[in-house]
Amino acid sequence: MTAKLNTNPIAKGQLGTPLQRIAQWFKRYGWQPWPYQKKAWQAFKKGQSGLIHVPTGAGKTYAALMGPLMQLMAQAPSKRQQGLKVLVITPLRSLSRDTEKAIQQPIQDMALPITVETRTGDTKQSVRRRQRLALPDILITTPESFSLLLSYANAQELFSQLNCVIVDEWHELVGSKRGLQLELNLSRVKQFNAGFQIWGMSATLADPQAAADVIVGISNNTGEGQPQATVIDAKIKRPINIQTLLPPNMETFPWAGHMGLRMLPSLVAALEINQSTLIFTNTRAQAERWFQEILAAKPEWAGLIALHHGSLDEKNRRFVEDALKSGLIKLVVCTSSLDLGVDFPLVEHVVQIGSPKGVARLMQRAGRAKHRVGETCNITCVPTNALQILEFTAVRHAVEHKKVEAKPSYNNAYDVLAQHIVTCAAGGGFTASDLYTAVTSAYSYQSLTRQQFDWVLELVEHGGSNLKAYPEYHKIEHNQGFYTVKTPRLERLHRMNIGTISSDSQMAVRFAKGKKLGYVEEGFVAKLKRGDRFVFAGRTLELFRVEDDAALVKLSKAKPNVVAKWSGSRMPISESLGAAMRETLNFDSKNTQAKAEFKALAPVFHAQKALSSVPTNNQLLVETCKTREGYHCFLFPFEGRIVHEGLAPLLALRIAKNARTSLSLSVDDYGIELLSKHPFDFEVQFSQELASKALFSQNNLLPDILESINLSNLAKRQFRDIARIAGLTQQNFPGKRHSARQLQTSASLLYDVFQRYDPNNLLVSQAHQETLEQFFELARLARCLTRLGSQQLIINHTERPTPFAFPLIAERVTSTLSNESAAEILKKLATQWDIPA
Repeated sequence: MTAKLNTNPIAKGQLGTPLQRIAQWFKRYGWQPWPYQKKAWQAFKKGQSGLIHVPTGAGKTYAALMGPLMQLMAQAPSKRQQGLKVLVITPLRSLSRDTEKAIQQPIQDMALPITVETRTGDTKQSVRRRQRLALPDILITTPESFSLLLSYANAQELFSQLNCVIVDEWHELVGSKRGLQLELNLSRVKQFNAGFQIWGMSATLADPQAAADVIVGISNNTGEGQPQATVIDAKIKRPINIQTLLPPNMETFPWAGHMGLRMLPSLVAALEINQSTLIFTNTRAQAERWFQEILAAKPEWAGLIALHHGSLDEKNRRFVEDALKSGLIKLVVCTSSLDLGVDFPLVEHVVQIGSPKGVARLMQRAGRAKHRVGETCNITCVPTNALQILEFTAVRHAVEHKKVEAKPSYNNAYDVLAQHIVTCAAGGGFTASDLYTAVTSAYSYQSLTRQQFDWVLELVEHGGSNLKAYPEYHKIEHNQGFYTVKTPRLERLHRMNIGTISSDSQMAVRFAKGKKLGYVEEGFVAKLKRGDRFVFAGRTLELFRVEDDAALVKLSKAKPNVVAKWSGSRMPISESLGAAMRETLNFDSKNTQAKAEFKALAPVFHAQKALSSVPTNNQLLVETCKTREGYHCFLFPFEGRIVHEGLAPLLALRIAKNARTSLSLSVDDYGIELLSKHPFDFEVQFSQELASKALFSQNNLLPDILESINLSNLAKRQFRDIARIAGLTQQNFPGKRHSARQLQTSASLLYDVFQRYDPNNLLVSQAHQETLEQFFELARLARCLTRLGSQQLIINHTERPTPFAFPLIAERVTSTLSNESAAEILKKLATQWDIPA
């Protein structure tokens, strides 16, 4: 839809059917409804539920909204019962403002007597109190606020008039615990009102039908237990033009590193300040650094450039978003905080600093540019090291062949279920059989047995078999089989801790005079001492003192001496991108862009081939060499950091079984390093056919993984989040908040008790399973082993580390304690091996 405003207003008393009035409204803006939008409206009219899956900027909101809106328009206001008719779920609070504006536009233009409100954590307390008693016709909210509404005693009354639920950016929720929370919430509302329809919206899903099945859920009325989901799609082209900003001199361009500031002059020269641009980085620390460096290079851009990430204060973020929409700000350095569907119509160009690490992520970010149907999305990728140029070639190859990552499945998460059971007990109560029926109508809980459900029910009722003696774990009680929360205090405490998002505790960053800048992680502040300087909110700050839950700071003109760190800053490449990289290693394309990239990579590939070789897609390259550090073995599966973190100790264990040795390990997205300080013949281990097959065998995979890693320590950390979500530990209390350390201590004690006295504890089993999947991607690791076992082994002994191997050495050396900066260490290594730093 291309907007072209017609200034003739729509008369308030205009006659015609709802469809005719909607058509007139479209015509007013010079729009023509897309066939897929009409198809979605018809599907809603027929009572169907499902998923609308079309490219960004194609009008998904109106495809999903206009069906329910026409239904409301067809009802006379005097006959329409008061209450919620349409519930719109957004994954981020920041999206709710844009969504509300999009919904309000046709309602205001047609003077419809329909009320629209938003309810999120940012909504005023007075508004939320009013909404507890009566909801508007259309409510926009988040999964967490949805749960809060379901926790009130009048929940059934609040949702009794619901006609439709619309879930925006479903790809952001599906396969996550927030998605499970939403599935359970919808299953609960079906108990109150079975007639409402569910529609999801997304643009970047590998399997739309599977995602549609998840959101719609299981129909227990059919007797078949099958989902009843419709997928609405459209052949609307939004081409993505992926350009790579190539280094001016590859001979001096680094082979390792993630900041990429060597490319600053080239990027600044390529930017046009009059062209609205988003510059995406993968981490908040990287965003802070690039913002400062761009501003230092172009001080005349002050006032036209801004910074945006999730740890900045909400007022600052809103100002940047509004200024970007109005054109007041032209350039924003940001993180995934601007990934999702906030509409910035003036943005013409997107820049990606470093590898996007995933195909869907690049497509999502590229879609922020020219957010209009039919327009080509322009994205410029800026490498931070040489091999990332190969990643950009690979991601273009994957986009062209539509090889998008599949979403993981998450079944029977007991911690989310435990939280949901308490929510339902507070929200009017339940009988066990009725709630079990509702829970198993959620797609991700369809295989939950009654025995498993009863185990979780007993856990929240009286602490299960191990915690019966402790009243704080007795959250619910039943009277003649009807469950409710024991006390009003427990209800309030539960509402304060609703949600599944797990992160380290945050600490506010304020100026000594009181202005808040945002939040950093508590663990980072705990390591600071007075006078330490770090970059945050685009400024260099000096710690003044720590007071209660805030770090008090002042501006500093000196250079920073510490780097602010946040969790989640080491994203691995996805399975789709890893496969695309292996395919493009020997890619001989007629595409001009790919040729330019391979031409730029020629010095790297020349050095790699001179010292070793470049593997094809059906080959596994193994390199061995000796340095002053010891005896090295490098393998290059190109499977991503997380898989490699499981594969490295597994191979080390299996090698040690054949020949006793002690190995140091290093991994990155491309490969694995095994290092022995003492003489060791790695070539024998890989060249012997039987030994080689045993290394990559799936036989005894799980026992070997458990033997090769300290699962208990990792599982304890994972159990901290599970215990919090399940309500065994509480983070928020009236007037105070427990730190991450306090939560970890409490969770560790519970974990040890369960391990000793309840080996079949479902939450402990969940912690072990999540640890294997989240830390090592066990299913993907198994597929990787199968692939490696079938590939041709190329074993090369080299005189020194190759361009592929150097980043692994840099990874290991810079991760050890040292008084030298990472850059200084890399420079020394580069000098030693005559490699560009």
